[in-house]
Amino acid sequence: MLCEQGQWVKAVNHPKFKEGDMLSGWGGVQQFTLTDGKGFHKINTELADPKVHMSTLGMSGMTAYFGILEVGKIKLGDTVVVSGAAGAVGSVVGQIAKIKGCRVVGIVGGEEKCHYLKEDLGFDEVIDYKSGNLRKNLKKACPEGIDVYFDNVGGYTLDTVLTRINMQARIVICGAISQYNEKVIQGPTNYLSLLVNRATMEGMVFDYAKRYPEAVIQLVQWMNEGKLKSREDVYVGIEHFYETFCRLFSGGKIGKLILNIK
Repeated sequence: MLCEQGQWVKAVNHPKFKEGDMLSGWGGVQQFTLTDGKGFHKINTELADPKVHMSTLGMSGMTAYFGILEVGKIKLGDTVVVSGAAGAVGSVVGQIAKIKGCRVVGIVGGEEKCHYLKEDLGFDEVIDYKSGNLRKNLKKACPEGIDVYFDNVGGYTLDTVLTRINMQARIVICGAISQYNEKVIQGPTNYLSLLVNRATMEGMVFDYAKRYPEAVIQLVQWMNEGKLKSREDVYVGIEHFYETFCRLFSGGKIGKLILNIK
């Protein structure tokens, strides 16, 4: 969000770009960027709306795609649990897992997000961590244990999931939103479950960048077939940057959080 920009080229003296191209890349929260083009690439606005290139076809979609398929190594019949499941990454992770024939359980906060995952995205079960006992609800939702856990929040949620993992489980560490503003990071105390269950816990960031084009092709195909939905939560005005940014930590969003700074 916010640092992954989409901007129209206003003027150019570059062999790869021309005026009128839409570029995506990393930059600041600003209306104009002066750049030599390094770190930017042209997006195909005929393929999808620009905001989708910031979400499902952007960094969040790439993280979801390679995280669940390459690191999570999901297979038919796996029970997959996703935290932060209504977010830009988590929602795509869950949908991909469903496409691949997995049983998918999402962990979110609030009734609106639960309804979105269950009714709109087709998750098998949804747990509202703000309502009830997470440990008991996780046991009920995953009576036969967890094969793959895609973690976006860390902290207590990660610790609780570790009590339910199966033999050879795969834990994908994507983020730890619950810990980012803490002075002392809460690490997992149930990490010995990895030992007992011969499980793996692996992080990922930009490890598969060279393969992003193949992911875009597959994600677009799934969207065209109606198997994958992309949702963006868009706010307008650079003057609303701070309040929009804070939504990342308050949970006040569904899908990809985008600030249109025009």
